[in-house]
Amino acid sequence: MAKIINNAKGFIKKLFFRVMPARFVTETSMKVRAGRKPNLKNPERFSDKLAWLKLYYRDELMRTCSDKASVVDYVKECGLGDILNEQYAVYDSVEDIDWDALPDQFVLKDTLAGYSNGVLLVYDKKTLDIEETKKKLNRWLKSSSYRSEKGLWVLGGRKARIVAEKLLISDSKGDLPDYKFFCFNGKVFCLYLMRNYTQNHDEGENAFLDCDFNLLPVTRTDYKKITKLPEKPKNFEKMLEIAETLSKPFPHVRVDLYNIDGKIYFGELTFFTNGGFIPFDPDSFDYEMGKQLVLPKRNH
Repeated sequence: MAKIINNAKGFIKKLFFRVMPARFVTETSMKVRAGRKPNLKNPERFSDKLAWLKLYYRDELMRTCSDKASVVDYVKECGLGDILNEQYAVYDSVEDIDWDALPDQFVLKDTLAGYSNGVLLVYDKKTLDIEETKKKLNRWLKSSSYRSEKGLWVLGGRKARIVAEKLLISDSKGDLPDYKFFCFNGKVFCLYLMRNYTQNHDEGENAFLDCDFNLLPVTRTDYKKITKLPEKPKNFEKMLEIAETLSKPFPHVRVDLYNIDGKIYFGELTFFTNGGFIPFDPDSFDYEMGKQLVLPKRNH
């Protein structure tokens, strides 16, 4: 019965995205998640400006950089190939995966996962149930396939694929902190740090920090709050420089980086964090972030 219900929900969601007008989809999604519709005529909130970008702005480079496989070329073009994790292969379909060729440890990602997880960490291939994994990956690809211009347009018009990468090993403290830099027109405004969530997102801890690595009085309500100032990476300034280099062409992008005992790795570029709505606490930070985002000229 549960499977039937989930399939029905999936069909309704797919139909909703394909049939309803783009503005209705955007406004309804915000209403469901935030309890209000976005102000599209005079947006001031960060979330409202992201909704405006969904509807009225298009940039093919943003689309390219939202794909976890094709973004690699952009990072190389920026002269930052040394921060890329090793990619083993990119597969057009699950049946293309050569399981024997993969090492004992690796990561599988849905190239168009968007704000859903779409990441599978494999620590020991010998214990992996290949057939169950295939089913899971096919569900990923099927879910990504109905994304369209009416939802997250940066994911529309591209084929969902599976990418296999080297498994990043936790740092000497046993964690894999994820540093997420919010950039506006090539400048970092702030970042948030996620830790203790690589293996279990429900256990994730979150802290917002300024460019001097000071704690900000703000958090996300959907994660546990970090109340003690985390240890600043020794090469944090280098991370800021990398984030600003990668963000230069865009009105806004979130640049995700890892730092494992001083070695910086590229994570991803995200244009619509959490699908365009972050549950800030306090809510006023939505306006503060909105001040940083200068909307480009409408082109769609």
